[in-house]
Amino acid sequence: MKETYRITADRYDIPWEGRRYNRDRPDDADIPNQAINHTATFVECAADIAVASVGALPPLGFIHEDSSNAFTLDIADLFRAEFTIPLAFRVAKMALDDKQIPLERALRKEAAKEFRRAKLIPKMIDRVKELLHVDDGGCN
Repeated sequence: MKETYRITADRYDIPWEGRRYNRDRPDDADIPNQAINHTATFVECAADIAVASVGALPPLGFIHEDSSNAFTLDIADLFRAEFTIPLAFRVAKMALDDKQIPLERALRKEAAKEFRRAKLIPKMIDRVKELLHVDDGGCN
């Protein structure tokens, strides 16, 4: 994952010092890390919807075992490299280039567009069904 961050930062010409996040002081993070934090939250919310729509239990994760929404976090992580990181860095670049852009608001708007364009939640639902071996006869 570290290499994915580096490659994506290079693609968007963003200075990258590595993944840094202090839960007690999230605003102390640099713009790219703040963007990743916000975007990860939005993608986790989408994963919540996907997990709930299939009737799966959020605490029953495979990787994030110690969280009350472990399965949600597992599903969100499946989309980190292809969705979360590129969206975060793309909007971080916009905010770095134009200091007037409010980062979180810009991320919300871009995330909404990307969720629709990429059909993110339906993709997540399909992944949940695949992981749980749900055969719904082709119904969505």
